[in-house]
Amino acid sequence: MSKLIIAHLSGIDTNLGGLIRAVGPYGLVTEPGNQPFQALAQAIAHQQLNGNAAKTILTRFINACGNGAFPTPEAVLAAPDERLRAAGFSSSKTAALKDLAKKTLAGIVPDRKTLLNLEDAQIIARLTEVRGVGRWTVEMLLMFQLGRPDILPVDDFGVRAGFQYMNGLRKMPAPKVLAAYGERWGPHRTAAAWYLWRAVELKRAGKLPAPQERIRLPRILRAAVRKAKSKRGCK
Repeated sequence: MSKLIIAHLSGIDTNLGGLIRAVGPYGLVTEPGNQPFQALAQAIAHQQLNGNAAKTILTRFINACGNGAFPTPEAVLAAPDERLRAAGFSSSKTAALKDLAKKTLAGIVPDRKTLLNLEDAQIIARLTEVRGVGRWTVEMLLMFQLGRPDILPVDDFGVRAGFQYMNGLRKMPAPKVLAAYGERWGPHRTAAAWYLWRAVELKRAGKLPAPQERIRLPRILRAAVRKAKSKRGCK
């Protein structure tokens, strides 16, 4: 499967093909097994924190609310806010955890078996109803927990920076522009994103290959401006 993905992406995008040759085989590693409640609770803990700090908070959370096991939604709702804040969660993250627990018990956040049968867009729509859970967080779950093959997290700084470096652009593309350009990579946009993250690493190491061709980005923003001006002119 990896060879088919590489052949598709290299054939459709010359600069991405050069990046792929510099990086080597596709190597995204999924971490299946966690229930959506646990995966999203961990994501909330990691927001705006480095990995070690988040791990410390999660360990305290597990000990304080789960007696050594990852807490259930019922345990989170039963825990006083002060106990969650003592574990290291801010007031906003505490509120997010409580909302996650409520929506899990209500079935808005489904179990893993149910989640596997939903389309990407359905999962994004349902999970972003949780306070503090945005589209990017759900996209990471889709990529690294569920192994969905066609996810392009266009709001991700590393993906946008990797695209800029790979193509020798002066600045990062706007998310909507990257989304439009990246449609050509489907149905393997997850792999494209993985390689764009690697482009950032190669750039830092001074090993990123020069772009082989100059690209033209979609003129989405300019078209929107022209359309808005045209509407004003008709009034």
